[in-house]
Amino acid sequence: MVLCELVGSIGSFFTTPAIPTWYASLKKPLLTPPSWVFAPVWFALYVLMGFSLYIVWAKGSQNLNVRLAIAAFGAQLILNLLWSVAFFGARSVVFGLVAILCLLAALVATVLIFGRISRTAQILLLPYLAWVAFATILNFEIALLN
Repeated sequence: MVLCELVGSIGSFFTTPAIPTWYASLKKPLLTPPSWVFAPVWFALYVLMGFSLYIVWAKGSQNLNVRLAIAAFGAQLILNLLWSVAFFGARSVVFGLVAILCLLAALVATVLIFGRISRTAQILLLPYLAWVAFATILNFEIALLN
């Protein structure tokens, strides 16, 4: 969980300063949640991600499927951070869209791989997958509007 929350904290370094300035100036779709919603949602998602990763890791890193699952998880976690850097840090809705589409693909792969190891670990990632899918739609709409 610490690793996941650390990534979230690093991402917030790019996100937080941009919210009241650049992000506030963007045209956003009607379904965009208020800004205060994002921090608690992401905190909860990172906790679930951490539990999920622990369940898989506890199955033993000597197992090839476990190593593959951990690598997939690491890749999507890096892409998660890259989205914050691209969208908020670089203030690019297009670069953010590319990053979140890559994140979504990597996350789908991670969920499928985790399912081979633990159904519980897979289920714990589903809220994260739903949120990233929703965020992808928002990012796409923001790109269209701006």
